[in-house]
Amino acid sequence: MKRIELCDGADAEGFRQAVRFLVAELIPPAEVVWSSSNSPALFGEAVAAGAPPVALPKAVAELVGLVVCHRDPERYALLYNLIWRVLQGERSLLEIASDPLVHRLHIMAKAIRRDIHKMHAFVRFRRVEASDGEWFVAWFEPDHLIVERVSSFFIDRFRSMRWSILTPVGSLRWDGDQLTTGPAAVKGDAATNDDMEESWLGYYESTFNPARVNPSMMRAEMPTRYWHNLPEAQLIPGLLQAAPQRVKDMTEREAMAAVKRNPDKAVAAMTDQEPKTLEQLNQLIAASEPMVPGGTHAVLGEGPDRADIAFVGEQPGDQEDLQGRPFVGPAGELLNRMMDEAGIDRRAVYLTNAVKHFKFQQRGKRRLHVGPTAGEVKHYRWWLEKELSFVHPRLVVALGATAVLALTGKALPVTKMRGPAVLGEHPGFITVHPAYLLRLPDAEAKEAALALFLQDLRAIKALAQRTRE
Repeated sequence: MKRIELCDGADAEGFRQAVRFLVAELIPPAEVVWSSSNSPALFGEAVAAGAPPVALPKAVAELVGLVVCHRDPERYALLYNLIWRVLQGERSLLEIASDPLVHRLHIMAKAIRRDIHKMHAFVRFRRVEASDGEWFVAWFEPDHLIVERVSSFFIDRFRSMRWSILTPVGSLRWDGDQLTTGPAAVKGDAATNDDMEESWLGYYESTFNPARVNPSMMRAEMPTRYWHNLPEAQLIPGLLQAAPQRVKDMTEREAMAAVKRNPDKAVAAMTDQEPKTLEQLNQLIAASEPMVPGGTHAVLGEGPDRADIAFVGEQPGDQEDLQGRPFVGPAGELLNRMMDEAGIDRRAVYLTNAVKHFKFQQRGKRRLHVGPTAGEVKHYRWWLEKELSFVHPRLVVALGATAVLALTGKALPVTKMRGPAVLGEHPGFITVHPAYLLRLPDAEAKEAALALFLQDLRAIKALAQRTRE
């Protein structure tokens, strides 16, 4: 009998060397005894070095890589039995699901995959201040010997952090440049006082959806044996208890939101009758909650009643939101300059937007513009149609695709439809939004686009004059 002694844990490299030696010596599985030790004597006795590699089908190699991580002390014997049979001619052995050996190994591999998934999902880092700066420490209790196998996942995801993952079967330490493996640990080694945990708990509570609570499914996806290591688990009993009332509150809020999304119903709910003037309409818009994320307050249209030309843009930008006026940011400055060149007086035209609130995402101190969805444009459409009915312009100019969608209800290509058009019930003209011109990177292309936009503005002025005559 040949005694093979490997390191404790998932000794994939030791197993690989042992298989090469055993295959080269033509030693069958029945004549091999496998064991593990903290200080193995490579194979329990001196063996010849330099055995050639063993070529295995890819599926077999992948299965071996998983099963060596299993806690079953028979794993090496089972795997060598599989390898021996494959090398003896059973190349398609893994396809025979009814084979007892294959069936058992597949069950073991499935357990490893599940354990890896749980470690990916349930490791929670806590911040600590060490003598050499900030570190993040996590404690996890895997079912199997998967610690080294999951290391690449955490390095890829948290490459910029310095972290340690401690477990009862081994530890990982990443210093931002190099990974170090270490011995088993105890939970007390991961004790921390993390001031970030309160923020995480607040985030978890705010994203908990009581309408989709299914305790059985929760326990299947987040087994209770992991709860004592998850900071958010302390919130779950209270969240489950409060779920019925939260669902009721959500239903009531959704009913109110449905009214707000339908401005006709909103008008009926807020006033005894529809607004009769532009001033009344603006009061109603200003009092309504934003229908896009990020919006703070409405930016109303600006200009005289009965204006010859009404320009309709997409939505307010950062400067428009801060100043409460349309077209005062970079795109507005460009529009002003081009209108001056075309002989159009800004004070004589009406300027507004399809969406009345600034939709943005906060990135540090910056508020980044986010384009409205078609559904959001539709929600604001009633305001725009009512607004134009009070202004009663001779010509409505759609600046960009969002304005075209708001005025016609259709997504039309601006470049193909550019020029005179019927926009809903209004004589109109389609052209690009000045913000598009600002985004053009090529100087020559930008110059040509500006010339074409100026040509459009001159055509708009002429068309408005003809409709007046």
